[in-house]
Amino acid sequence: MKKKEGFTLRSVGGEQVLVAEGLEHVDFSRIISLNETAAFLWQRIGCGEFDAARMADLLVEEYDVDRATALADAEELLQAWQRAGIVAG
Repeated sequence: MKKKEGFTLRSVGGEQVLVAEGLEHVDFSRIISLNETAAFLWQRIGCGEFDAARMADLLVEEYDVDRATALADAEELLQAWQRAGIVAG
């Protein structure tokens, strides 16, 4: 997977949201809000290729979570990101 270009993580009113940069991405019918953990992952995966296993590694390094739980959560989040159209691969 790879992040789609044009999305920037911003803090808006205490919430972490992805903001589309550029008119081709504007869809005011949906706002992509990320919880603290999802925002952490969005920042840490960078601009390169990543997968659920890499996301799970980051979760295990940062949080008190076992590998199996981290992987299940990462896979679920990655699917949500795919449905939202913010990653491709």
